[in-house]
Amino acid sequence: MNSREKIKRALKNQNVGRPPLWVMRQAGRYLPEYRALRKKHNFVEMVKSPELAVEVSLQPLRRFPLDAAIIFSDILVVPEAMGQPYHFRDQGGIGMDFSLESENCLNKLNTTEAVGKLSYVTQALTRLREELGESKAILGFCGSPWTLACYMIDGGSSPDFPKTVNWAQNSPESFAKLMEKLTEVLIGYVQSQAESGIDALQIFDSWNALCPNSKLREWSLKWIDQITAEVTSSVPVILYAKSPSERLSLLSNCKVAGISIDHETDLEFARKTLPPEFTIQGNLDPALMETDPEIVQKTTLELLNKMEGDGGHILNLGHGIRPHAKIECMESLVATVLEYPEMVTD
Repeated sequence: MNSREKIKRALKNQNVGRPPLWVMRQAGRYLPEYRALRKKHNFVEMVKSPELAVEVSLQPLRRFPLDAAIIFSDILVVPEAMGQPYHFRDQGGIGMDFSLESENCLNKLNTTEAVGKLSYVTQALTRLREELGESKAILGFCGSPWTLACYMIDGGSSPDFPKTVNWAQNSPESFAKLMEKLTEVLIGYVQSQAESGIDALQIFDSWNALCPNSKLREWSLKWIDQITAEVTSSVPVILYAKSPSERLSLLSNCKVAGISIDHETDLEFARKTLPPEFTIQGNLDPALMETDPEIVQKTTLELLNKMEGDGGHILNLGHGIRPHAKIECMESLVATVLEYPEMVTD
């Protein structure tokens, strides 16, 4: 079974004429039921409560007939489990409770107990599977070692993570030590997700573009491949790497089964550049969800027509839903996809 067939089977999508449909960061702040929960609980509390995490994971599926549920969590649960907590800054963005300043800080990171501390995620996945049965696919996810390192070294959100880039360039041995620690924990974490019922896994390498081409494999892809090699027999892996379109040829050497494409890259170009067996996910502009239903329908149809007949396409946004997305726009997107075979034959 090739990688494309693995993902199609994992998504349980038996529809002819339309791609599978899910939307990154499905709940977000645009759903009123999510906002109601956030008034009672902070984000980290919701992530750490299996009951609340399952509730948030199910909210989009109660409104929209999507093909998959995405577990409600965060990529930064991994650094926290290793001893470096995170929080949300009052002015926006993510902050780590402290930043990694030297190799001595690396020695304090706990790798032996980290996966066990993430049991709340696997408990949520198990509950989510019980709720959904086999009717929907469940997607797990994690951050890539490089992207997690960016937050850990720079101490939170940053425009270009200069401390991380500097550390990777000037102290490659100690940087590799951090990456080894992160990769070790991520392998265990992803394996536990696979054992808890996920059908596919997405790795978010959100800051991939900060790696120079000459260092891309050493700083990022090498570690992603190590994770993928350990879990690909259990679940197919899709890589989301926010990077320039000309880098697709480099990403095509990854061991993953598919690539999630940022909305700034043309999908036809991506399909021609990537190996034919690769699944392509994407890539509507998230800003589309802030327009109106008619524009959403027109733009979605254009993308569907462009990718018509491509059995390796998963329709998605090119990034997560933003807080000001309109529910009626999401309804239009879903309806357009579900009705697509009929719409093109009428």
